Amino acid sequence: MILYTSMPQEFIFPPGENTFDSTKMITWNGIPLMVQQCEQGYRVMRVMSSDPSHYLTPECEPGQYINNQ
Repeated sequence: MILYTSMPQEFIFPPGENTFDSTKMITWNGIPLMVQQCEQGYRVMRVMSSDPSHYLTPECEPGQYINNQ
């Protein structure tokens, strides 16, 4: 099937609900993060803060593994 549209694929074919089952919001050292639970603890998906200095913290870059205290 070919669709000629300017809409992103995510709007036409949304992901299933079980895709986000392991994703949750936590606060780590005062920084709100969206994380995915893994065997090593949590893997950072997104930094959800409005403080620009939080984006410069190397420990909470997307893809890093952290432990929630």
